[in-house]
Amino acid sequence: MEKKLCIGRLQTILTRQALFGAMADLTVEIAGLRLQTPFILASGIWGETGATLARALRAGAGAVVTKSIGLEPRAGYPNPTIVEVPGGFINAMGLPNPGIDAYKYEIEEALGPGKPVIGSIFGANAREFSALARKMERFGASALELNLSCPHAKGYGAQLGQDPGMTRKITAAVKAAVRIPVFVKLTPVVASISAIGKAAEAGGADGLSAVNTLRGMAIELGLCRPVLGHGTGGYSGPGIKPVGVACVYELYDAVKIPIIGMGGISTGEDAAEYLMAGASALQVGSIVYKKRDRTFRDLCRELDRFLSARKYRSTRALTGMAHGGS
Repeated sequence: MEKKLCIGRLQTILTRQALFGAMADLTVEIAGLRLQTPFILASGIWGETGATLARALRAGAGAVVTKSIGLEPRAGYPNPTIVEVPGGFINAMGLPNPGIDAYKYEIEEALGPGKPVIGSIFGANAREFSALARKMERFGASALELNLSCPHAKGYGAQLGQDPGMTRKITAAVKAAVRIPVFVKLTPVVASISAIGKAAEAGGADGLSAVNTLRGMAIELGLCRPVLGHGTGGYSGPGIKPVGVACVYELYDAVKIPIIGMGGISTGEDAAEYLMAGASALQVGSIVYKKRDRTFRDLCRELDRFLSARKYRSTRALTGMAHGGS
């Protein structure tokens, strides 16, 4: 058995070196999911179909998160749905999706590369989340991410996730319905993100994803109207990185479950900052719009250079370092 484990680890190292030229150990394990690299494709970015999710995995993502899926098909908001602004993007897609029953085949295709596929789900209440979770698990999802943080969908997302009691209730209901790991995606638009994180932990969450986008708007000066069809949307990209880092730092001191950090990660040094704040793994989104297939290889090489230059042997060595002796 030990010989098989050594051979498997050697194969992982050789694969990583072939893909990224990495010398430091970039593997991470979070809630039982073993990732070849700490970088995960965030929900709703480049992952509209099983084919694009599989493409991201083949391009070097350690795992992927699906677009958020609900019980019924949803058309989403009218165009325009995204605009580039200083420091990132504002988007208001409106949670468009084909409904959970039609998504089975996308999950099956996404699982092709043999890496973790995390199913993102949204609902209006605990009952809907539980029903979605059971189907995602049946379809083969490796884990779940509960979207309790979308800032622009009425009756969903942040409207639920800003309430600690509702966060705990939904998380507990999903945990009772499935056996796969459950991550809760948090909104930064709260008085105390640690209170929401503790509520998710009390509900049995296996980990937290922090953070989702901030609410924002852009005005078209010539038309004197909002640019986006919906008006407001979620602001993402490098501009929100200080917010995300602060939230991860606060959560690390508040909870014992692992944290997936996200929000404006564009470079290996950004990744290192989130890891030092307390993240065990990382999600990336906005940078994928610009780099596509190069995203994960570039990030891995940059993080490897950071680790190697400072004589750190692994990604795991950085997690929580900014907390000193904690």
